[in-house]
Amino acid sequence: MKVLVCDPISQTGIDFLKQQEGLEVSVLDRCHSEKELLPLVGDVSAMAVRSETKVTKAVLEAAPNMKIVGRAGVGVDNIDIEAATQNGVIVMNTPGGNTIATCELTFSMMMALARNIPQAHGSMAAGEWNRKAFKGVELYGKTLGVLGMGRIGGEVARRAVAFGMRVLAFDPYITPSRAKALQVELSSLDEIYAAADFITVHMPLTDETRGMLSKETFAKMKPSVRLLNCARGGIVSEADLIEALQAGQIGGAALDVYESEPLAADSPLRQCPNLILTPHLGASTAEAQDNVGLEVAQGIADYLLHGSLMNSINMPSLDAQTSAKVQPYLRLGERMGLLLSRLGQAGTERLVITYGGLATELPGDPIARAIIKGFLGAAMGEEVNLVNVRAMAKERGLDRRGDQVQRASGLQGMASYPGMGR
Repeated sequence: MKVLVCDPISQTGIDFLKQQEGLEVSVLDRCHSEKELLPLVGDVSAMAVRSETKVTKAVLEAAPNMKIVGRAGVGVDNIDIEAATQNGVIVMNTPGGNTIATCELTFSMMMALARNIPQAHGSMAAGEWNRKAFKGVELYGKTLGVLGMGRIGGEVARRAVAFGMRVLAFDPYITPSRAKALQVELSSLDEIYAAADFITVHMPLTDETRGMLSKETFAKMKPSVRLLNCARGGIVSEADLIEALQAGQIGGAALDVYESEPLAADSPLRQCPNLILTPHLGASTAEAQDNVGLEVAQGIADYLLHGSLMNSINMPSLDAQTSAKVQPYLRLGERMGLLLSRLGQAGTERLVITYGGLATELPGDPIARAIIKGFLGAAMGEEVNLVNVRAMAKERGLDRRGDQVQRASGLQGMASYPGMGR
């Protein structure tokens, strides 16, 4: 199976792939455009990319053997997830490899904001000596608002507590026990906006988070507040940020990510007062690049050679041990789905999947996918697979309505699906 490394990943990762029996590894010497990639992917089983290469619908459709695209990093904005799913291609990322690097950049930015370090350096480089112009503030005793308490947000919070800061955290998914362990106070967004001296963002870019820090939210903050975004561009409205900084509505900001990258040479952000800019350096440490390079290589090899899957964006993750246990149920499930499609009457309105015995101890979603694949496959053939089966089912009206749990007669779980109208 051929693995195409499209962007520079660590040599450690490349060496790992080359050591795996059954894999043929090709490394491109530079980033290729969509047009350049099309003739290169026809026999490729996997691609390893960073942020430079764009894995578009056209690229995916030109690669009939493609099974997995691995992103050495967290963001997958450069990969067409929907097209990958439709074509049965798994997309995985490496969320753990750059945690410390991004956390440390965030904290460095916060300290630079507090003490005006970049501006003071620029003044010194220009031959000046102006101590009064760069009076800063201490972090000790200040309140930090952390929006998003995942891996990176949690590490930032740990360091802030060590610096004597009060930490307010917003995350709908964090448990009270986890918050207590991190010594943070769970708070609403409005509570953080009103109380925080510093606010840092560690959330993905979604429809809900796009532009969440804007003129409306700036108006709720202290005029001395300092904002940091080392997560994803677009969470902070750049136009509104420029206006707020110029008007003195907020005290300062630091950005490592932008709505459009690379940042345009004539961007007004470059002329904005009290603003620190870095060129997306979150994961740019030797250690982080080594970590994510090896992690993406291991993820690709584990899936191609052993069927185990971790950190998948569009499929349930399964470790090697669980994958081995699930495989017999997948084969059985697909055959059961095919049998049901033969026995069912036209206009079937509901497909019910029940789990009993040892199956209740295994992840249900992969088994359900296999059954639906068999059910749909009778009519759709090889077009449907375990990756795209849910999207295919939804397009045809076979959309999951949710699981019910029953205990009677040894039945542990029930998944119910409306019919296809076959």
